[in-house]
Amino acid sequence: MNRPDLVRGDRRNFLGAAGALLLAGCAGTTLDPRAGAIAELGGTGKLRAAINFGNPILANRGPGGEPRGVSVDLAREAARRLGLAIELVPFNSAGSVVEAVKAKQVDLAFVAIDPVRAADTEYTAPYVVIEGAYLVREASPLRRNEEVDRAGTRVAVGRGSAYDLFLTRELKAATLVRAPTSPAVVDLFLSQQLEVAAGVKQQLEADARRVGGVRLLPGRFMAIEQAMGVPKDRLAARAWLGGFIEEMKASGFVAEALRRHGIEGAAVAPRAS
Repeated sequence: MNRPDLVRGDRRNFLGAAGALLLAGCAGTTLDPRAGAIAELGGTGKLRAAINFGNPILANRGPGGEPRGVSVDLAREAARRLGLAIELVPFNSAGSVVEAVKAKQVDLAFVAIDPVRAADTEYTAPYVVIEGAYLVREASPLRRNEEVDRAGTRVAVGRGSAYDLFLTRELKAATLVRAPTSPAVVDLFLSQQLEVAAGVKQQLEADARRVGGVRLLPGRFMAIEQAMGVPKDRLAARAWLGGFIEEMKASGFVAEALRRHGIEGAAVAPRAS
């Protein structure tokens, strides 16, 4: 004879065991960030990494035109650890990279952290910190960064760059004039007889040597934190890349890449708190 209480007990035990197995399965998925990162980053069968040639700190072209730089090294190493083929997707400006991330045309990007971009991008902690600087003509009366924000001062910036976004928020009296890319800023500054050019310090230093008759204002107007970014809501990818980038900083990988590519003036970002 079947006893109802025993049947109910067996059913409870069965359901409890099934629930435990289900939770274990979910926990296994949740606790394996690499598997989640592969699913979110490798949907096309490869890792599509945006490489921005508009920022010489991050990337440039080698003698044969091949991409090289710290961002290229990090992209290749991330793909290797995930077991994914790598596709390096070139861009000439940060603004174009951000649009590609937003449209999910790339899986991974190397971009400056900015609150405006956060609407479409998930960031890791920064891996390098670089400086934004101002450039003026030798005869310019401007001597300090604080003197730039005045009525009548026109500042050339790269459209959609981190310093474009920053200066759009910060400058109250000066006017921004946008070049299509960051490398075109100084040429625009010269051709339109503008008062100031703004950009990555190393790019401006190189341009100053190229054109002559110009100088950088002392110091910096902003610190630019460069991070790895993925399209919005790819949280497993962000989690795995967050651990990856901390390891790359701590192991000396980032510092060695900067040294190997001859990059000066960029500092490895501190460990994330």
